[in-house]
Amino acid sequence: MSTLIAIPSTAPGGLEAPLGAHFGHCDLYTMVSVEDKKIKSVEVIPNMPHQQGGCMAPVQYLADNGTNKLIAGGMGLRPLMGFNQVGIEVYFGGEFQTIGEAVNAFIEGQLPQFSQEHTCGGGGGH
Repeated sequence: MSTLIAIPSTAPGGLEAPLGAHFGHCDLYTMVSVEDKKIKSVEVIPNMPHQQGGCMAPVQYLADNGTNKLIAGGMGLRPLMGFNQVGIEVYFGGEFQTIGEAVNAFIEGQLPQFSQEHTCGGGGGH
């Protein structure tokens, strides 16, 4: 079964790019398809303007793009609850420098599920 993981990224995206510090304010998303514990494909999609629909707009945008997992370094409680509502599981990848490192840790089962203790006050601050 294939899993589509969205990872907030710093431009230009891809496996070598730095993990975006806050999901809603990232440059773009690196979309990684994983099947049988192997990376099958990597695609980069733009982020959307944060003001159109607030925090929930990027949540719905990623859901509409087929995302079923998200690895993030930071986000507020409201979008975390939104991801839970649309069925996207969120994992904390803030310990990793690159998208590739975070995805490999996910594949190996080393990322904790994102919880309230990982959330920040929103707006890109902690």
